[in-house]
Amino acid sequence: MPSGHVPVSARPPEPPLWTLPGGLRVAFERRATPGFAFDLRLPVGSAHDPVGLEGAAGVLEEWLFKGAASRDGTRRDARALQGAFDDLGVRRGGGVGPEATRFSVSGLGADLGAALHLVADVLLRPELPDAELPTLTDLARQDLEGLDDSPTDRLAVEARRAAFPRPHASPFAGFTHPASGTPEGLEALTPAALRAHLSRYGQAGGVLGLVADLDPQAALDAVQEALGELRSGQDDLVPAQFRPGITAHVDDPDAEQTHLSLTAPGVAPAGPHWLTWQLILTALSGGSASRLFHAVREERGLAYAVGASPVLLGGQGFLSVYAGSTPARAPETLEVIGAELARLQRGLTDAEFRRARTGLETGVVFGAESLRGRAGSLTRDVAVFGRVRSLAELRSGLAALTLEGVNDFLAAYEPAAHASIVTLGPVTLGPVTLGPVTLEPGAPALPAPLEAAHA
Repeated sequence: MPSGHVPVSARPPEPPLWTLPGGLRVAFERRATPGFAFDLRLPVGSAHDPVGLEGAAGVLEEWLFKGAASRDGTRRDARALQGAFDDLGVRRGGGVGPEATRFSVSGLGADLGAALHLVADVLLRPELPDAELPTLTDLARQDLEGLDDSPTDRLAVEARRAAFPRPHASPFAGFTHPASGTPEGLEALTPAALRAHLSRYGQAGGVLGLVADLDPQAALDAVQEALGELRSGQDDLVPAQFRPGITAHVDDPDAEQTHLSLTAPGVAPAGPHWLTWQLILTALSGGSASRLFHAVREERGLAYAVGASPVLLGGQGFLSVYAGSTPARAPETLEVIGAELARLQRGLTDAEFRRARTGLETGVVFGAESLRGRAGSLTRDVAVFGRVRSLAELRSGLAALTLEGVNDFLAAYEPAAHASIVTLGPVTLGPVTLGPVTLEPGAPALPAPLEAAHA
């Protein structure tokens, strides 16, 4: 038997995965614990904002918590609703991402039913007071203005806007703006438009990950009772049409650093090489012994912060690399990053392979310890992979990876040849050699401003 293989008889049973009549998928894991955690993901994010109404999802998520009636018709304003959550002593989180809105709650097991009903009240019976909307749009504008004080956040938005333009003829604004929206989109928001947008939020494409110490049938009954009446909603995939070879510079004359963003093709989660790619990213940027950290920071002192991470959009996987350097050394920083990406084709060493695999397995094991983390993992697995990946399956999959298999994949992987680059700082970079190609990051290649595109 191969080392690290987990016999089928020794594997714990797969977590139950149910589908409510309205389409909501529920992934449940029973765990001996006094607490509970659930993570509800509805497939409506900022990318689904209607064209011209950028900021709809972000503002609506805040508006939902400005009051909601209970099942018996009792009306609660914003303070009373927050008080109901506080009375349970639960922790509440979530928010709006590019592709989904999440509602996460954790607390003591006895309060699970009440917590589920509170979230159901927010989605089914929100007050949505018109008087609150101007305050919420003002807060969203302040958040947009705050991007000027956070170069890394601003760069992330600009990098996505350059690499993933809005698809032609699409009713959705796409990935070209932050969750806070745009000034023009926020100005155009109306109570009627947001109430119409709320109809998209429902069971279709929704996923609930739940961890609690309950009999599975009792868990299903609790979810069905609270969320079974949730409207059907809509589940639309916004395509991520990546533009390779795009280069752009965002001028920031007051910046002390030049911030660099590189986006390149990766691996789709549904593909056979997903775990292989995760291991490669760990070797590239998984700690102080990783390639980028060593080559950019430790060996040359080019940047204090450098790292690579996966980005999932439109069912596809992309590689995102960030570094912050001095304006004078930014070109060298970008060239070193390109060289490291190009060097991947020569493969990993045995030591790199083993270190990265151990790091991934450690992350899998410890990531499952937290109730909130495990509930989020259940939700993510079903949303991204269509099923729950058990811890035993993940560990077995990692154990099955081989150095030869990883290096065979790397021999044909050329992220640097298809990268898009956006820089932000006081000066434009000149031509930069990025692996096998030479690019000019100063070229004005960003799409037209949103307000012009919507004219």
